[in-house]
Amino acid sequence: MVEISADGLLLRPWREEDAPRLLRGFTDPEFRRWSTPRVTVADERDAVDVIRGRALGWRRGDTASFAVTEDGVVVGSVALNLIDWFEHSARVSYWTLPEARGRGIATRALERAGSWALGELRLHRLELRHAVGHQASCAVAQACGYALEGTLRGAMIDPAGGFRALHVHGRVADRDEARAGDADESPSVAARSDDGLG
Repeated sequence: MVEISADGLLLRPWREEDAPRLLRGFTDPEFRRWSTPRVTVADERDAVDVIRGRALGWRRGDTASFAVTEDGVVVGSVALNLIDWFEHSARVSYWTLPEARGRGIATRALERAGSWALGELRLHRLELRHAVGHQASCAVAQACGYALEGTLRGAMIDPAGGFRALHVHGRVADRDEARAGDADESPSVAARSDDGLG
């Protein structure tokens, strides 16, 4: 597992003691308005289970999930999910707690995690999806170089019932990021081992 500095932030793997902050994130009304998590997080025990699942994903090599911290306090999350080492791709996700919004935290965390994935992990493509109408998420994606590529109709379960459309954004490695990955001298970070990331 890896820790990454990001312009005043530290991206680090989730710890079980972070459960209260993760619970706040998953139960935040704005998060629930735009997201439909695959798991129920109703209390701290559920949050610990999610954190343990994320640690397992690190070990398997199909997830790199970071708690975004500022001055040692968890203020959000950024993750690479569905890492596909054959396709050299992953799907990114992120959220911030209410007190962290409007200060560029999501943008800084997403940009740094994306550059790390495309450079040091040598992934080629990152995909980001968000509910149509979530303008703040769309702005963060575009600020970090994720071009809007299209709309997936009825692709997300709507928390209020039914289905909603998703915007799909994509970012691919540029030459500078590819060179950064090639120059890395820490294979435990830059290359996938048989038992996962790092």
